[in-house]
Amino acid sequence: MFRNNYDNDSVTYSPTGRLFQVEYALEAIKQGSAAVGLTSNDYVVLVALKRNAEEFGSYQKKIIKIDDHMGVALAGLAPDARVLSNFLRKQAMQCKMVFNRPIQTYKAVLSIADKAQENTQSYGSRPYGVGLLIAGYDETGAHLFEFQPSGSVLEYFGAAIGARSQAARTYLERNLEEIKKCDDVEKLVLHGLYALRDTLSQDVELTFKNTSVSIVGKDQSFVSYDDENVQQWLDKLDSVSNARNRDGDDDEDGDEQEEGNATQAQEGEGTEAPAEDRMETDE
Repeated sequence: MFRNNYDNDSVTYSPTGRLFQVEYALEAIKQGSAAVGLTSNDYVVLVALKRNAEEFGSYQKKIIKIDDHMGVALAGLAPDARVLSNFLRKQAMQCKMVFNRPIQTYKAVLSIADKAQENTQSYGSRPYGVGLLIAGYDETGAHLFEFQPSGSVLEYFGAAIGARSQAARTYLERNLEEIKKCDDVEKLVLHGLYALRDTLSQDVELTFKNTSVSIVGKDQSFVSYDDENVQQWLDKLDSVSNARNRDGDDDEDGDEQEEGNATQAQEGEGTEAPAEDRMETDE
Protein backbone atom coordinates (compact mmCIF):
# COMPACT_ATOMS: atom_id res chain seq x y z
CA MET A 1 0.00 0.00 0.00
CA PHE A 2 2.78 2.42 0.89
CA ARG A 3 5.68 3.33 -1.32
CA ASN A 4 8.14 2.57 1.50
CA ASN A 5 8.61 2.90 5.25
CA TYR A 6 9.31 6.62 5.06
CA ASP A 7 5.92 7.90 3.92
CA ASN A 8 3.85 7.07 7.00
CA ASP A 9 4.20 10.61 8.34
CA SER A 10 5.41 14.02 7.23
CA VAL A 11 8.25 14.40 9.73
CA THR A 12 10.52 11.53 8.70
CA TYR A 13 13.04 12.03 5.95
CA SER A 14 13.85 9.27 3.51
CA PRO A 15 17.53 8.32 3.06
CA THR A 16 17.53 10.54 -0.04
CA GLY A 17 16.29 13.57 1.91
CA ARG A 18 12.68 13.54 0.69
CA LEU A 19 9.39 14.04 2.53
CA PHE A 20 6.98 11.77 0.72
CA GLN A 21 3.83 13.15 2.36
CA VAL A 22 4.67 16.58 0.97
CA GLU A 23 5.17 15.07 -2.47
CA TYR A 24 1.80 13.32 -2.19
CA ALA A 25 0.22 16.69 -1.39
CA LEU A 26 1.75 18.07 -4.58
CA GLU A 27 0.14 15.19 -6.47
CA ALA A 28 -3.24 16.20 -5.02
CA ILE A 29 -2.79 19.62 -6.62
CA LYS A 30 -2.24 17.98 -10.01
CA GLN A 31 -5.61 16.23 -9.66
CA GLY A 32 -7.47 19.54 -9.39
CA SER A 33 -8.73 21.59 -12.31
CA ALA A 34 -6.38 24.23 -13.65
CA ALA A 35 -6.00 27.81 -12.48
CA VAL A 36 -3.92 30.49 -14.21
CA GLY A 37 -2.65 33.81 -12.93
CA LEU A 38 -0.80 36.58 -14.73
CA THR A 39 0.25 40.09 -13.84
CA SER A 40 1.23 43.33 -15.55
CA ASN A 41 2.42 46.59 -14.06
CA ASP A 42 -1.03 47.63 -12.84
CA TYR A 43 -3.26 44.55 -12.81
CA VAL A 44 -3.40 40.93 -11.72
CA VAL A 45 -5.81 38.49 -13.37
CA LEU A 46 -6.87 35.06 -12.16
CA VAL A 47 -8.76 32.62 -14.38
CA ALA A 48 -9.84 29.16 -13.27
CA LEU A 49 -11.63 26.12 -14.63
CA LYS A 50 -14.52 24.91 -12.48
CA ARG A 51 -15.64 21.29 -12.19
CA ASN A 52 -18.89 19.68 -11.14
CA ALA A 53 -18.88 16.25 -9.53
CA GLU A 54 -22.08 15.24 -11.33
CA GLU A 55 -24.02 16.49 -14.30
CA PHE A 56 -26.84 17.76 -12.08
CA GLY A 57 -24.51 19.19 -9.45
CA SER A 58 -23.23 22.72 -9.05
CA TYR A 59 -19.73 23.81 -10.01
CA GLN A 60 -17.00 24.04 -7.38
CA LYS A 61 -15.99 27.58 -6.49
CA LYS A 62 -12.39 28.15 -7.55
CA ILE A 63 -11.64 31.79 -6.68
CA ILE A 64 -12.02 33.18 -3.16
CA LYS A 65 -11.96 36.84 -2.18
CA ILE A 66 -9.74 37.63 0.82
CA ASP A 67 -9.97 41.43 0.98
CA ASP A 68 -10.74 44.32 -1.31
CA HIS A 69 -7.20 44.18 -2.66
CA MET A 70 -6.47 40.44 -2.61
CA GLY A 71 -7.88 37.04 -3.58
CA VAL A 72 -6.79 33.46 -4.28
CA ALA A 73 -7.39 30.78 -6.90
CA LEU A 74 -7.11 27.15 -5.81
CA ALA A 75 -6.26 23.75 -7.23
CA GLY A 76 -6.53 20.63 -5.11
CA LEU A 77 -8.61 19.98 -1.99
CA ALA A 78 -11.20 22.74 -1.65
CA PRO A 79 -11.75 22.23 2.13
CA ASP A 80 -8.05 22.86 2.74
CA ALA A 81 -8.31 26.00 0.63
CA ARG A 82 -11.20 27.27 2.76
CA VAL A 83 -9.13 26.80 5.92
CA LEU A 84 -6.22 28.76 4.47
CA SER A 85 -8.45 31.48 3.01
CA ASN A 86 -10.20 31.96 6.37
CA PHE A 87 -6.77 32.30 7.99
CA LEU A 88 -5.83 34.92 5.41
CA ARG A 89 -9.04 36.83 6.11
CA LYS A 90 -8.22 36.90 9.81
CA GLN A 91 -4.77 38.25 9.06
CA ALA A 92 -6.24 40.95 6.81
CA MET A 93 -8.83 41.96 9.42
CA GLN A 94 -6.21 42.05 12.17
CA CYS A 95 -3.96 44.31 10.11
CA LYS A 96 -6.82 46.73 9.51
CA MET A 97 -7.77 46.81 13.18
CA VAL A 98 -4.23 47.25 14.52
CA PHE A 99 -2.54 49.34 11.81
CA ASN A 100 -5.61 50.80 10.07
CA ARG A 101 -4.37 49.80 6.61
CA PRO A 102 -4.67 46.79 4.28
CA ILE A 103 -2.17 44.01 4.75
CA GLN A 104 0.64 43.84 2.21
CA THR A 105 0.41 40.91 -0.15
CA TYR A 106 3.82 39.41 0.64
CA LYS A 107 3.14 39.54 4.40
CA ALA A 108 -0.13 37.68 3.93
CA VAL A 109 1.61 35.09 1.79
CA LEU A 110 4.37 34.56 4.34
CA SER A 111 1.80 34.06 7.09
CA ILE A 112 0.16 31.07 5.37
CA ALA A 113 3.59 29.79 4.32
CA ASP A 114 4.60 29.62 7.99
CA LYS A 115 1.29 27.95 8.85
CA ALA A 116 1.77 25.30 6.16
CA GLN A 117 5.39 24.69 7.08
CA GLU A 118 4.43 23.77 10.64
CA ASN A 119 2.48 20.79 9.32
CA THR A 120 5.63 19.39 7.72
CA GLN A 121 7.47 19.02 11.04
CA SER A 122 4.86 18.01 13.60
CA TYR A 123 3.12 14.71 14.29
CA GLY A 124 -0.65 14.42 14.11
CA SER A 125 -1.02 16.71 11.10
CA ARG A 126 -0.67 16.47 7.35
CA PRO A 127 0.40 18.93 4.67
CA TYR A 128 -2.36 20.93 3.04
CA GLY A 129 -3.35 19.25 -0.20
CA VAL A 130 -3.98 22.44 -2.11
CA GLY A 131 -2.03 24.93 -4.18
CA LEU A 132 -2.93 28.61 -4.28
CA LEU A 133 -2.34 31.48 -6.66
CA ILE A 134 -2.50 34.63 -4.54
CA ALA A 135 -3.20 37.89 -6.38
CA GLY A 136 -2.95 41.27 -4.72
CA TYR A 137 -2.37 44.95 -5.33
CA ASP A 138 -0.89 47.25 -2.67
CA GLU A 139 1.32 50.33 -2.42
CA THR A 140 4.23 48.31 -3.82
CA GLY A 141 2.34 47.36 -6.99
CA ALA A 142 0.72 44.25 -8.44
CA HIS A 143 1.84 40.86 -7.15
CA LEU A 144 1.17 37.21 -7.96
CA PHE A 145 2.42 34.46 -5.66
CA GLU A 146 2.22 30.68 -5.88
CA PHE A 147 1.80 28.79 -2.62
CA GLN A 148 2.78 25.12 -2.24
CA PRO A 149 2.00 22.67 0.60
CA SER A 150 5.66 22.57 1.65
CA GLY A 151 5.37 26.20 2.72
CA SER A 152 7.26 27.44 -0.30
CA VAL A 153 6.05 30.67 -1.92
CA LEU A 154 7.42 32.29 -5.07
CA GLU A 155 6.41 35.41 -6.96
CA TYR A 156 5.68 35.11 -10.68
CA PHE A 157 4.69 37.24 -13.65
CA GLY A 158 2.58 34.28 -14.78
CA ALA A 159 1.82 30.94 -13.14
CA ALA A 160 -0.45 27.93 -13.58
CA ILE A 161 -1.39 25.07 -11.24
CA GLY A 162 -3.61 22.03 -11.52
CA ALA A 163 -4.18 19.34 -14.11
CA ARG A 164 -2.31 19.80 -17.42
CA SER A 165 -0.99 23.13 -16.20
CA GLN A 166 2.26 22.66 -18.11
CA ALA A 167 0.44 23.56 -21.33
CA ALA A 168 -0.66 26.86 -19.78
CA ARG A 169 2.85 27.60 -18.54
CA THR A 170 4.17 27.01 -22.05
CA TYR A 171 1.74 29.60 -23.41
CA LEU A 172 2.71 32.09 -20.72
CA GLU A 173 6.40 31.61 -21.43
CA ARG A 174 5.90 32.24 -25.14
CA ASN A 175 3.94 35.45 -24.52
CA LEU A 176 5.72 36.69 -21.39
CA GLU A 177 7.05 39.93 -22.82
CA GLU A 178 3.68 40.90 -24.26
CA ILE A 179 1.96 40.08 -20.97
CA LYS A 180 4.41 42.15 -18.91
CA LYS A 181 3.86 45.19 -21.13
CA CYS A 182 0.09 44.78 -21.35
CA ASP A 183 -1.71 47.88 -20.05
CA ASP A 184 -5.18 46.80 -21.15
CA VAL A 185 -6.84 44.55 -18.60
CA GLU A 186 -9.12 43.12 -21.29
CA LYS A 187 -6.13 41.78 -23.23
CA LEU A 188 -4.67 40.42 -20.00
CA VAL A 189 -7.86 38.45 -19.36
CA LEU A 190 -7.80 37.06 -22.89
CA HIS A 191 -4.21 35.90 -22.43
CA GLY A 192 -5.31 34.09 -19.28
CA LEU A 193 -8.20 32.42 -21.09
CA TYR A 194 -5.95 31.36 -23.96
CA ALA A 195 -3.59 29.74 -21.44
CA LEU A 196 -6.49 28.10 -19.61
CA ARG A 197 -7.93 26.77 -22.87
CA ASP A 198 -4.66 24.96 -23.58
CA THR A 199 -5.18 22.86 -20.43
CA LEU A 200 -8.51 21.45 -21.61
CA SER A 201 -9.01 17.93 -22.84
CA GLN A 202 -10.35 17.48 -26.36
CA ASP A 203 -13.97 16.96 -25.33
CA VAL A 204 -14.18 20.07 -23.09
CA GLU A 205 -14.73 23.70 -24.07
CA LEU A 206 -14.66 26.91 -22.04
CA THR A 207 -18.19 28.05 -21.19
CA PHE A 208 -19.60 30.64 -18.85
CA LYS A 209 -20.59 27.82 -16.50
CA ASN A 210 -17.12 26.33 -15.99
CA THR A 211 -15.00 29.49 -16.14
CA SER A 212 -14.20 32.05 -13.46
CA VAL A 213 -12.33 35.33 -13.91
CA SER A 214 -11.06 37.74 -11.26
CA ILE A 215 -9.34 41.10 -11.59
CA VAL A 216 -7.54 43.31 -9.10
CA GLY A 217 -5.28 46.27 -9.73
CA LYS A 218 -4.80 50.00 -9.77
CA ASP A 219 -8.09 51.75 -8.94
CA GLN A 220 -9.72 48.31 -9.21
CA SER A 221 -10.89 46.38 -6.15
CA PHE A 222 -10.83 42.60 -6.28
CA VAL A 223 -13.86 41.46 -8.23
CA SER A 224 -14.88 38.02 -9.52
CA TYR A 225 -16.90 37.24 -12.62
CA ASP A 226 -18.91 34.05 -12.97
CA ASP A 227 -21.68 32.63 -15.13
CA GLU A 228 -23.08 35.13 -17.68
CA ASN A 229 -20.60 37.84 -16.67
CA VAL A 230 -17.76 35.80 -18.21
CA GLN A 231 -19.43 35.54 -21.60
CA GLN A 232 -18.13 38.96 -22.70
CA TRP A 233 -14.58 37.55 -22.84
CA LEU A 234 -15.55 34.11 -24.10
CA ASP A 235 -17.19 35.69 -27.15
CA LYS A 236 -13.88 37.27 -28.13
CA LEU A 237 -12.09 34.03 -27.39
CA ASP A 238 -14.53 31.97 -29.45
CA SER A 239 -14.04 34.14 -32.53
CA VAL A 240 -10.33 33.36 -32.51
CA SER A 241 -10.97 29.74 -31.64
CA ASN A 242 -13.43 29.31 -34.50
CA ALA A 243 -10.95 30.85 -36.93
CA ARG A 244 -8.34 28.37 -35.81
CA ASN A 245 -10.81 25.53 -36.14
CA ARG A 246 -11.67 26.65 -39.66
CA ASP A 247 -8.02 26.68 -40.59
CA GLY A 248 -7.68 23.25 -39.06
CA ASP A 249 -10.72 22.00 -40.98
CA ASP A 250 -9.26 23.31 -44.26
CA ASP A 251 -6.02 21.54 -43.54
CA GLU A 252 -7.90 18.36 -42.69
CA ASP A 253 -9.89 18.61 -45.94
CA GLY A 254 -6.67 18.99 -47.88
CA ASP A 255 -5.17 16.04 -46.04
CA GLU A 256 -8.27 13.95 -46.75
CA GLN A 257 -8.03 14.75 -50.48
CA GLU A 258 -4.36 13.81 -50.53
CA GLU A 259 -5.14 10.62 -48.61
CA GLY A 260 -7.93 9.86 -51.11
CA ASN A 261 -5.57 10.33 -54.06
CA ALA A 262 -2.97 8.19 -52.37
CA THR A 263 -5.56 5.51 -51.69
CA GLN A 264 -6.64 5.48 -55.33
CA ALA A 265 -3.04 5.21 -56.43
CA GLN A 266 -2.49 2.32 -54.04
CA GLU A 267 -5.61 0.60 -55.33
CA GLY A 268 -4.34 1.03 -58.89
CA GLU A 269 -1.02 -0.46 -57.95
CA GLY A 270 -2.75 -3.17 -55.98
CA THR A 271 -4.26 -4.70 -59.13
CA GLU A 272 -0.81 -5.71 -60.33
CA ALA A 273 0.56 -6.69 -56.96
CA PRO A 274 -0.93 -10.19 -56.75
CA ALA A 275 0.83 -11.29 -59.93
CA GLU A 276 4.16 -10.19 -58.52
CA ASP A 277 3.39 -11.95 -55.26
CA ARG A 278 2.54 -15.15 -57.09
CA MET A 279 5.74 -14.99 -59.05
CA GLU A 280 7.80 -14.59 -55.91
CA THR A 281 5.91 -17.42 -54.25
CA ASP A 282 6.36 -19.69 -57.20
CA GLU A 283 10.09 -19.09 -57.14
